[in-house]
Parts: sequence; structure tokens; C-alpha cells
Amino acid sequence: MSARYRIRHELEFRYDAPVRGSVMTLFLSPVRDRRQQLRGFSIETDPGGAIFEFRGPFGNRGHFFDRPSGHRALRIVARSSVEVSPPEKIPGAPGPGSWETLASAIQAPRLWLMLQPSRFAQPSSAALGRFVSARGIEKRDDVLESIRALLSHINEAFEFAPGITAADSPIEHILETGRGVCQDYAHVMISVLRRWGVPTRYVSGYLGPDGSLTSTNESHAWVECWLPGSGWCGFDPANNCDCDERHVRAAVGRDYADVPPVRGVFRGSANSTLAACVEVVRDERGGIDP
Repeated sequence: MSARYRIRHELEFRYDAPVRGSVMTLFLSPVRDRRQQLRGFSIETDPGGAIFEFRGPFGNRGHFFDRPSGHRALRIVARSSVEVSPPEKIPGAPGPGSWETLASAIQAPRLWLMLQPSRFAQPSSAALGRFVSARGIEKRDDVLESIRALLSHINEAFEFAPGITAADSPIEHILETGRGVCQDYAHVMISVLRRWGVPTRYVSGYLGPDGSLTSTNESHAWVECWLPGSGWCGFDPANNCDCDERHVRAAVGRDYADVPPVRGVFRGSANSTLAACVEVVRDERGGIDP
């Protein structure tokens, strides 16, 4: 059964001295495709001004703006109304031959790209090699079984601890401390699966409430693996589950560096701080536009 959500994502930059302008790129709009119906999306900023839409290199819908006037704070509020259908069930892979089937099916450049090292996904990392060896993590006969076993290994190995790492921390931080957040879990899983030859990409988005009507947290991250006959299939290592209608996709890339929710620069000599707040409300009334 599909789920409808209203999402409010607020970001506020504060500067300890006046800045002469800010330029920002945003990836906050939920994806619009056959599984996600985007019923409404808007962005407001203070200071206000024009906002421009663009299509990124991985097909993501992004937004860009420039605020050239002086300010001490910049506030961004994105509102979305989206309906998410559950994914099709992933069929069981054909046992020991599934690795050969996967290898022979990977031909498109877009898949090869998701097998290569990227800024935060490092299959050849020495720390990753030690982690895999110490935990006894290895490929099984079946691709899907291997993915789900890795999902559980990563979830059990790490403690979810906000504030210990940043969204753009290298995987060595979580591998050495055993503590991190969803972005770290995703980067570790991507690194192992690319090491095994499974095309895997990073997904940023939101997680809907489970059992209640409102979820208040930060944005979420998970992975998608490309499987023959199924295409891109989502797995959430932070929650040790296959992705479902709770997972609202906003953007995909090689890792966090490709699709941060917000990236920008300002002109001036000042220190900045960022406060973020996300509210995801299950919309029982039928997905009213924001």
C-alpha cells in the first residue's frame, strides 16, 4: 500500500559577521518517477529572491540561488508532498550462478561508474580490508543473500551515534571508532559491494515515520544495488532492512559528495554554523500540496 507524506526541511546558516552574499546548490526535491508521485514542492529563502532549477549529472533535480546582498543569516525552507508506492519484491537470485549472471549483465557505463572508487567510497581502503577480515565478511554463493548478510553485518558492527562523524567523514572514521550515522553506514556498504563487483549507488532522502504519524529527524541515506532482472534495489544498512514505502528518495550519486542536501559558499570573512530540522508527516488526508 502506498504512503503519503508532507515533508518540511529547514536549514539555517548563521554567520558571526556580516557576509556580502551566498551562493547555494540544493538537492531537496523528492524524485518523481513511477514509484514516487511528487504532488507539490516549494522552496522559500530569507533573504528572498529567484531560485533556479537544473538537472544534475546523475539525473537529479537540483536548485540553485544567489543572494548577493549582505546578511547575517540565511534561512531555507523546502516543503514537499509526495506519495510513495512499495517496491516490487526482489526475486530470489539463481543460486551459485548469480555472480556470473551479474558480471555478464554489467555493460552500461552508468553501471561501471558505480563500481569505481569515489570520494567517500573506497573499496581498496586498508581500514575496510581489516574490518572485512575481522568480521569474517565474505561473498556467499548467491548475490542477494550476500547483500542481505552484509546489511546485517554492518548494522550489528556499528553504533548509531549522531555527532560523532560528519556527513562527509571518510569511512575510516566509522571503521576505526565503530560509531557513526546513516551516511557512514551507506559508504561502508557501498565500498564492500563495489569491491565484490556489485554496482552500488548512494541515495539521499527522507525516512517516513514507522508506527506514528510524525517523524522529526535529519535527512536519511541508504544504498541501491543493481541486480539483473530487477534494476536498482534499495537497502538501508542503518535500519537493517530492504527499502520500502517509508523511504522517500531525493537524489542518487556515487556517494555523499555528489548529492549533499545543501552545498554553498559565501563572500566575506566570517565563521558559519548550520542548523537543520526535518519533519516528515504521514498525510492521512491524501497528500495535500504544501
